[in-house]
Amino acid sequence: MTNHQDYFSIVSENAHFVVINKHDNINFHSEDGEFGVVVAVEKFLKQKLYSVHRLDKMTSGLLLLAKSSAVANDLSMLFKKQHIQKYYLAISDKKPKKKQGLIKGGMEKSRRSMWKLTNNKENLAVTQFFSYPLTEGQRLFVVKPKTGKTHQIRVALKSISSAICGDHLYAEKQNQYDRGYLHAYQIYFNLYGQDFSFSCLPTTGALFLAQPFLQQLDLLGNVDLLTWPKA
Repeated sequence: MTNHQDYFSIVSENAHFVVINKHDNINFHSEDGEFGVVVAVEKFLKQKLYSVHRLDKMTSGLLLLAKSSAVANDLSMLFKKQHIQKYYLAISDKKPKKKQGLIKGGMEKSRRSMWKLTNNKENLAVTQFFSYPLTEGQRLFVVKPKTGKTHQIRVALKSISSAICGDHLYAEKQNQYDRGYLHAYQIYFNLYGQDFSFSCLPTTGALFLAQPFLQQLDLLGNVDLLTWPKA
C-alpha cells in the first residue's frame, strides 16, 4: 500500500467535506495503474468522496472533497455562481506583458493536450492577477480565476508571455525546475450559513521554499484583501 503522505495531507475535515493539500506531480484521477489523489483520500478516510473541482497533476495545494452527493451538489452550485473565491500562487521566469490585471478569452484546444486563448467568447475563461518581483528575473503571480476551465491559469500566464516555471506543456525551459510552480493557496466560501477560509503554503519546490518567495508572500498577507477589481 502506498503511503497516503506521498499524495496529500489533511488540512481540515468536518461532517460535510474534507480539505486536503494535494502534493505536486500527483494525478487527480486514477490512471496508468496508479490511483489518483481522490482515491488515495477515500482509502485513507475509508469513505466515498465526491469531487467538486480539480487540480492539474503539476499543481499542489487546496482541494475540496465532499462527503455526500448532496454536499457536492451544493458546493458545485457555489462554484458555478462564482461564490467560492480561490487564489493561486505561481512563479515565472519570463517578464509579463503587464504586471497586473485581467486576462480574458475563449479557451480552445490546441496541439497535443494543450489549450490556447482566443478572442472567441466560446468557453470563456476569466483570470485576474497581480505580480511581484522575486529574484533573478523571477516573478511571483497571485492569481484569482473567476472561471474554472482546464489549464486556465497556465494558459492565461502563457498568454502574457509568463509561462509558469516547470510547466511541461507551456514553458520552454521546464526541465531545469524541480516541479511545476503552481499552487492552490487560499479558498473562501460560505456553506449552510457558515463562513469557511483555508490557507496552505507550498511544501515542495526550491523556489517556493526560498526566502525571496516567503518574504514577498509575508508582505502580501491575506491575498483575499488585495484590491481585486470587479471582473
